[in-house]
Amino acid sequence: MLNASPDARQQLLQTRCLWPQEAPRHSPVQAVVLTSAEVDHVAGLLSMRESQPFVLWGTQRVLGLLQENPIFNALNPAFVERRAFDLDRRTEIVGRDGPLGLAITAFAVPGKVPLFLESRDPANLGGVAEDTIGLEVAAGGKCFHYVPGCARMTPELAARLRGSDLVFFDGTLWTDDELVRLGISEKTGHRMGHMSINGGDAGTLAVFDALDVRRKVFIHVNTTNPVLDEDSPEHAEARAHGWEVAEDGMRISL
Repeated sequence: MLNASPDARQQLLQTRCLWPQEAPRHSPVQAVVLTSAEVDHVAGLLSMRESQPFVLWGTQRVLGLLQENPIFNALNPAFVERRAFDLDRRTEIVGRDGPLGLAITAFAVPGKVPLFLESRDPANLGGVAEDTIGLEVAAGGKCFHYVPGCARMTPELAARLRGSDLVFFDGTLWTDDELVRLGISEKTGHRMGHMSINGGDAGTLAVFDALDVRRKVFIHVNTTNPVLDEDSPEHAEARAHGWEVAEDGMRISL
């Protein structure tokens, strides 16, 4: 699993291949890889606490933040091994039964510290390199990129993604002031560490047009984002730029 969202339990329940297969508390999930310590990436871990053995992967920074919060001690270390990976170094992912045939290369992405840490250092909401990362996931000679949170496109990130066969990318908001206009929040997308899909020359649609990515899929889409409505002009515009919007049960083969 890449991240464990708050609705991870529901995702597991509605995905038959992830049901117990050998014993009442068996789980096919052998490893979880985290890209940040944001609540929407780690809260689902608490649904995986019932003596289920798996390996939890993250940067030293992210694993350290989980260690600081005693609620995550519910992931019994007798069953859940925690392993750290370094940025910009290929790491073979090991699950509870050994190597999984997958390798990741983690890389820093512009983002922000988790919401629950904002009061610790308000002057440095951008955090450190290990706070927000993307992943290149490789197996069997194929690879894809997974970037669920990104505050802006940098030349380094563009170079990494250019020509990719498949990119899953942050599709949180359509416009930067979306939540403000709807009266839901006082924070803009930029303040929350997210690029906007329709953000002009710096928006996701525009910057990816020049990256020659074969298949592009929006993930981490907020419920306010009109791109979710398949009959909306926003959805049509995203499709015109070659984007898909992820949906429950979606399967992709490379």
